[in-house]
Amino acid sequence: MEKYKRETLLLIFLTISSVATSTSPAWMPMDGNNPTSYCLSWRLAIETNNVRAWRIVPLQCMRYVEVYMLAGQYERDVELIVEHINVYLNEIVLPGDGMDAWILDVDDTCLSNVFYYRLKRYGDLTCRCDPYDPTGFRTWAMKGGSPAIQPVLELFNNLIETGFKVFLVTGRDEETLRQATVENLHNEGFTGYERLIMRTVENKKQSATTYKTIIRKKMMEEGYRIWGNVGDQWSDLQGEYSGNRTFKLPNPMYFVP
Repeated sequence: MEKYKRETLLLIFLTISSVATSTSPAWMPMDGNNPTSYCLSWRLAIETNNVRAWRIVPLQCMRYVEVYMLAGQYERDVELIVEHINVYLNEIVLPGDGMDAWILDVDDTCLSNVFYYRLKRYGDLTCRCDPYDPTGFRTWAMKGGSPAIQPVLELFNNLIETGFKVFLVTGRDEETLRQATVENLHNEGFTGYERLIMRTVENKKQSATTYKTIIRKKMMEEGYRIWGNVGDQWSDLQGEYSGNRTFKLPNPMYFVP
């Protein structure tokens, strides 16, 4: 019932927001095509990594992305992925030596930044809103108000109870954001993880794929077996030492190379 109330309130909010901010109907056809159909195809293309290095959400899909993220479908999609992760977990028999690892990304995997990116209008060029605004995101992250993505929080607790060592690997900056990130994670229920690994000066200029590959390589050199790896970006999962299974969460808000 609580979830239903939340989704209903979000739908009301989105409807009011659309009327207040749009100069044209939210789903006005463009070039004779149904934009809903186009945006469904666009989201499929980016989630399958067929469209790469995209920087902004197409203008005609901004409203679609907003509704997808806030009106319930995104959460249901994440719940389905977590269900399949749990099926996989039930197939694993841990040796019990304490070296069984699982990797989770942080931003938009454990913690949601949807309201930050909504304020940035997903990189809408008409308002000159670049979604990759390091100063703006740092200010947002320092507040420590990113809510937990509930299905992933449940997965996190299940992993720890099952006996996995959970490593949180994020592209956030170690020097400026560690304390705020630790507190945000703790306040949202992410406690008991093995290690929170963040970018340092040494790997600051590396791509996400390179940086996370190096981290995974070091983990395996320490003797850890990486059974699973969950992230919202393909760059969280690509590269060597990615683990026995990888799981991609949806994210139509931005792309990290």
